[in-house]
Amino acid sequence: MPHAEQLSFNPIDNARLARLTGPLDSNLKQIEIALDVSIARRGEQLRIQGERAREAASALTQLYLLAEARELELEDVQLCLVELRQNPAVASSETDSSPALRTRRGDLRGRTPRQVGYIRAMLEHTISFGIGPAGTGKTYLAVACAVDAFERDAVKRIVLVRPAVEAGEKLGFLPGDLAQKVDPYLRPLYDALYDLIGSERVERMLEKGQIEIAPLAYMRGRTLNNAFIILDEAQNTTPEQMKMFLTRIGFGSRAVITGDITQIDLARHQKSGLVEVEQILGHVRGLHFHHFNSDDVVRHPLVQKIVDAYEHYQQKNDEKSQA
Repeated sequence: MPHAEQLSFNPIDNARLARLTGPLDSNLKQIEIALDVSIARRGEQLRIQGERAREAASALTQLYLLAEARELELEDVQLCLVELRQNPAVASSETDSSPALRTRRGDLRGRTPRQVGYIRAMLEHTISFGIGPAGTGKTYLAVACAVDAFERDAVKRIVLVRPAVEAGEKLGFLPGDLAQKVDPYLRPLYDALYDLIGSERVERMLEKGQIEIAPLAYMRGRTLNNAFIILDEAQNTTPEQMKMFLTRIGFGSRAVITGDITQIDLARHQKSGLVEVEQILGHVRGLHFHHFNSDDVVRHPLVQKIVDAYEHYQQKNDEKSQA
């Protein structure tokens, strides 16, 4: 028989309850999908059924407290679910002590213990690697640390780099000048910058050369001093490109390399530099390799389930091939 929880909010506050449930009960549906429960609502009474009914009740209670002050956004629901996925005792102590980063987002912090550890690693090491599935905050938090370093005058500029590799599609000859041709590949980095410091300031910093966004091929022959350098989508670098990038780092610079080794878009005969680099440099002091898993996904609840399903499928295939 499935677990069941009864939840009632008294005294009745219909406006607050509406903020909790969301338009057309959209917030309740997000919780149902994430935790595999069913939630039946009758007025201020909520009945939750499913193996994780207690977790759902805890999430609803937390969100109801948050709904007292303002409207709930989809992100609020998703972040609440992310924090619930962690061990509550560990997550609360770890995330409360997350280093503060200077960005436009006053509430920016690590949402899971691994995200907190990732931020600390980037602040403490000259070169850091963030490796894990999509939606774990690898790129966003790296850009946030870059903005923080710039705001504290620890670096003079931010350099954001990506390999221009197509995700299984042939895009052909794109129109426009060089900047317009590589822009689609670099769009996720722009999005993070716009969110963290605002679009107008980003454009001013680009004009002054305080932010540089470039394809990986344009790094050859350069030495980057007093810069915070991020190589995004590093799973699509070859071993030669990875070595080339790592040897560009000059005095007063920090570098963060991010990627997901389960989403490699290189040709089948090419090795990924991100897969190989930990075997080569794992023992070198001053470098840190940080790994995420599906528990750290901070996106739609279905993303975690998709990541888990692909990992399970891959494990089954690996076991068959070894049999």
